[in-house]
Amino acid sequence: MEHYTMNLTLKVWRQKNSQEHGHFETFQVKDISSEMSFLEMFDVLNEQLINEGKEPIAFDHDCREGICGACSMYVDGRAHGPWEKNTVCQLHMRAYKDGDTIVVEPWRSAAFPVIKDLMVDRRAFDRIIEAGGFVSVNTGNAPDANAIPVSKVAADEAFDAAACIGCGACVAACPNGSAALFIGAKVSQLAFLPQGDAERASRVRNMVDQAAKEGFGNCGNIYNCEAECPKGISVGNIAKMKREYMRASVTTGPAGIRE
Repeated sequence: MEHYTMNLTLKVWRQKNSQEHGHFETFQVKDISSEMSFLEMFDVLNEQLINEGKEPIAFDHDCREGICGACSMYVDGRAHGPWEKNTVCQLHMRAYKDGDTIVVEPWRSAAFPVIKDLMVDRRAFDRIIEAGGFVSVNTGNAPDANAIPVSKVAADEAFDAAACIGCGACVAACPNGSAALFIGAKVSQLAFLPQGDAERASRVRNMVDQAAKEGFGNCGNIYNCEAECPKGISVGNIAKMKREYMRASVTTGPAGIRE
């Protein structure tokens, strides 16, 4: 693959905190390698700003391997940028050409308030997971692989759901700001497996109810979430979550206790 360098114009959202009004600022970056990742390009920009005595742009990152979900931002109006099933840290500058203008902004959701610049507070997801509770499994040595029979189909579906990294792209892409795909993945991951059966009803009820408290919207079956998910989580998990919630509502009381 041919290596080349480029000069770019960046329009980046700057915002001090969730209480302040934000605005776009324009920056010029030069001699950017096509082999850089998008976040490495931001590193170059921040070094340039520091050398000029200006405040660097705040953005979130951790693993830079498409695993942690921290690098959450819109790039030219798309969650995680133009590449399919990709995180921003895995987006490379060869996706662009010399002279391009790139617009970068944080997730836009009432449930994800801006911390600073491109960083948003995604702790609402943590509270949803916490509301889901625990799993009643024995601790100690790992059980034998065949101790609890699980069908290949169920294991594959659970594994696919478990691929969710909780980045929030589904929320950002949804016109309603729904967290249904995230909740669906986390509910399905355990609902497909016998190990998750003990808390099955209370888990889905509590997670869905917590999402409503956090201010997430309702699913509108628009499918933007699946289209922008970097791990390709299927909207089938939303249907699974809704079936689980209906089942739990029929078979349990207000406290999630089986009647």
